[in-house]
Amino acid sequence: SDWCAVFSRHVPQPRLDVNLLHTLEHESVVCCVRFSADGKYLATGCNRSAQIYDTKTGAKTCVLVDNAMAKLGDLYIRSLCFSPDGKLLATAAEDKQIRIWDIAKKRIRTVFKGHKQEISSLDFSRDGRLIVSGSGDNTARMWDMETGRHRTLSITEPADDDAGVTSVAISPDGRLVAAGSLDTLVRLWDVQSGQLIHCLVGHSDSVYSVAFTPDGKGLVSGSLDRTLKHWDLGPLLRHAQRGAPLRAAEKGCACTVNFTGHKDYVLSVAVSPDSQWVVSGSKDRCVQFWDLRTAQAQLLLQGHENSVISVDLSPTGGMLATGSGDWGARLCAY
Repeated sequence: SDWCAVFSRHVPQPRLDVNLLHTLEHESVVCCVRFSADGKYLATGCNRSAQIYDTKTGAKTCVLVDNAMAKLGDLYIRSLCFSPDGKLLATAAEDKQIRIWDIAKKRIRTVFKGHKQEISSLDFSRDGRLIVSGSGDNTARMWDMETGRHRTLSITEPADDDAGVTSVAISPDGRLVAAGSLDTLVRLWDVQSGQLIHCLVGHSDSVYSVAFTPDGKGLVSGSLDRTLKHWDLGPLLRHAQRGAPLRAAEKGCACTVNFTGHKDYVLSVAVSPDSQWVVSGSKDRCVQFWDLRTAQAQLLLQGHENSVISVDLSPTGGMLATGSGDWGARLCAY
């Protein structure tokens, strides 16, 4: 009774439907939601804790709290992600640290330190060997899970702008790191060489979320300019032979599709595993489903009472998760 799906009048025969499965109440703002690779679990991050839920039953299976943290004040978990095997959960808090949790033991296995400001985003590589983090200190960093060492992907130009990193993603083949920044740009680095190889220019305000398409040939970005964009990375990839370092393409990567319709900041984006749909969460309290190919809005989900800060789609398909400033997370089937 407290949510609804509004279908676009421009779509005469809707190709999808959405049903609410579970409403997950929290004790603070839900800053991030993330599915495990097998889609069986959902992790959520809020003030001082990460929670893990069974996506089938909605039952809370685990709560992770670092008891060594200072007891006073807020300390929000800004981002989290499961390792590919589902045994570990990485969390990034406002204290500039990345904690790697052993989920079964509910203990911290490793802590990565090095960022100078808040960490806003995390992503695991598909092989589980690397974690990429993005921070307000104008860097993304690649952390080796085995050695704990990291390589810094620095933003040096333009030097006079605040280029704090708000969102990072590793391409499915592990060759590219994408980072959205406050300075309106999306930057692409080659993982092997650590070299900045391209900047995607087109948004008119800060980029708050980036997500690769499942084939790695495209990237979707969401911005405070209220739009999403799909970028064709083909020019970069066509210039690279498998195993060789990527290098800057002679022609830039073009924005092929613009997604317009949100009435406020776009805060989070996700792409479905079959590449049919893009989902976005916004400060306008709504979630939009879009056709990835045409950018046609399919349906609008309403029900959250505050900004939809985070969205994720299950890697196995069929499920959507949302996290909101209304202290709630939701699981939907589509």
